[in-house]
Amino acid sequence: MGTLADHAFVKMNGLGNEIMVVDLRAGPASIDAAAARAAAKAAPYDQMMALYPPRIAGTDGFVRIFNNDGSESGACGNGMRCLADLVFRTTSKTMLSFETKAGILQCWKGDSPLTATVDMGAPKFGWRDIPLAEEFRDTRAIELQIGPIDAPILHSPSVASMGNPHAVFWVDDVMAYDLGKIGPMLENHPIFPERANISLAQVIDPAHVRLRTWERGAGLTRACGSAACAAAVCAARTRRTGRQVRMTLPGGDLLIHWRDTDDHVLMTGPVEYEFEGRFDPALFAGAA
Repeated sequence: MGTLADHAFVKMNGLGNEIMVVDLRAGPASIDAAAARAAAKAAPYDQMMALYPPRIAGTDGFVRIFNNDGSESGACGNGMRCLADLVFRTTSKTMLSFETKAGILQCWKGDSPLTATVDMGAPKFGWRDIPLAEEFRDTRAIELQIGPIDAPILHSPSVASMGNPHAVFWVDDVMAYDLGKIGPMLENHPIFPERANISLAQVIDPAHVRLRTWERGAGLTRACGSAACAAAVCAARTRRTGRQVRMTLPGGDLLIHWRDTDDHVLMTGPVEYEFEGRFDPALFAGAA
């Protein structure tokens, strides 16, 4: 029987990025890949946010982030906003701090209901930090293409880490490509030893970018917060935009600010509650 059997969960979304939140602070339980996959049968999700008691003094909890294929992610901006809003409802605090695999992330309660800002930390651009399988001195554009050598379909992406690896391809029209077909090929390209999130970015103007993302371990998504952050910093780094930009994703808009005082990336956007439920123990009977 799985440790999540008969446990409560909350189903939410951030701009259509499907999020499941499981609060394990009262009874910490280990979750393995099989249990994470089984949980998706109760309510399909892109990411599951498992909240544990704090391990570091001064923080409000430790968070493990699971993709729907059972793999773990270091960061999920939309998921952090959902988690933060849920905790904000039970406390008078207006700022929360959570430990994640990507480091300690701070969240602020928004000025309007059901909005929050997450400090996603500083991006990393070194090829070992992303990571890449081989050295590239300049990660603003790496040698990677798909399609014929003399007429590639996509080429020269910018790459970065926002707690997880991202590749951003610059295109004229994000809807002109079959990302559902191209995405898994690029996610699993040998250049990405830990796989990668694959995004198509279309610069509308210096303060506005349109984005579509194939999310590592989850597939096509209506919104990926860390991808929006990665695309924003890559756009600024390649002088396509400034350091504050509106990112339009299929699910809606996120406001991204790459702060120049400390290089941290702030992401602001909405959340939505869908329903609450409890895991049927039968879901985990065959999980191993």
